Amino acid sequence: MIKIALLDDYAHVALKSADWSVLKDRAEITVFDHHLSEEEAATQLKPYDVLCTIRERMGLPRSLFARLPNLKLVTIIGMSLPNLDMAAATEHGVIVAHSNFANPIFAGIQNATPELTWGLMIATVRHMGLEARRMREGKWQGTVGMILAGRTLGLLGLGRIGKRMAAYAQAFGMNVIAWSQNLTDDTAKSVGARKVQKDDLFKLSDILSIHVVLSDRTRGLVTARELALMKPESYLINTSRGPIVVEADLTAALNEGRIAGAGIDVFDVEPPPPDHPFRTMDNVYVSPHLGYVTHETLRAFYTDTLDAVVAFVNGAPIRVANPAALEHAKHRGAR
Repeated sequence: MIKIALLDDYAHVALKSADWSVLKDRAEITVFDHHLSEEEAATQLKPYDVLCTIRERMGLPRSLFARLPNLKLVTIIGMSLPNLDMAAATEHGVIVAHSNFANPIFAGIQNATPELTWGLMIATVRHMGLEARRMREGKWQGTVGMILAGRTLGLLGLGRIGKRMAAYAQAFGMNVIAWSQNLTDDTAKSVGARKVQKDDLFKLSDILSIHVVLSDRTRGLVTARELALMKPESYLINTSRGPIVVEADLTAALNEGRIAGAGIDVFDVEPPPPDHPFRTMDNVYVSPHLGYVTHETLRAFYTDTLDAVVAFVNGAPIRVANPAALEHAKHRGAR
């Protein structure tokens, strides 16, 4: 009986999002509905053969692999996982199974994050978080919002999500400018945007929305220097990844009124600690990394995950992100 852990199922949808009954009598499945620290994971996950992750919710560093002797398979959503030490997984003979994006189940879920981003933008510039809290306290309106039509939306990144944002902006009558390291004039024009230099993106934007992938090139891309270029009445929106923005620099800019506000869906550490300053700042609208969290998306994620687990249990070919782990696993089994 193989032991499977479904990790970080915050909304209790993992068992409803895929037909896990196909593993009946062959696997023991346990759902973890809260985030585990590394110490908790080392203790509670020690008996498990398979860990099923959802995006970056669970970190898997080298130190944790060393403490999970029974672990044989980790499933990930995507081709890689930034907070998973792939070299350590390989050395410990742990197979990492990546997503199969050719699977039709992934069609139609691409709008989840841009739709959330647009909603977060409106909520931020109209101070809906603060006003909702005031209403619950028995108070009435006390802020003044911004009309988006005629304003300039700056897109830091013009990939799949950035392009959807550009389309939404045109429907709202906004001007769109964009910058990223490899962006061309033609690509920007093709979606109704204008390519600008990085500094000009920050200087000219009324709302700046971040849509680059977290990598060594983009970690810490937005610092106090870039924030200082922004207008005092401008807003920053981040639904990409927290570490793209230096969190301490953004906190200082918001506290000092150097920008008007921010809409934040992602954080350096997730979940952020209870005393994180963004939780209590009136000019910050926060949400708990909801960008991809829809019924449609999670059904695709868990169905794809189940396919990989079933293949593993049946000894069938599996989508392996670290092929060298197969050889290490053989040696481990021989010992």
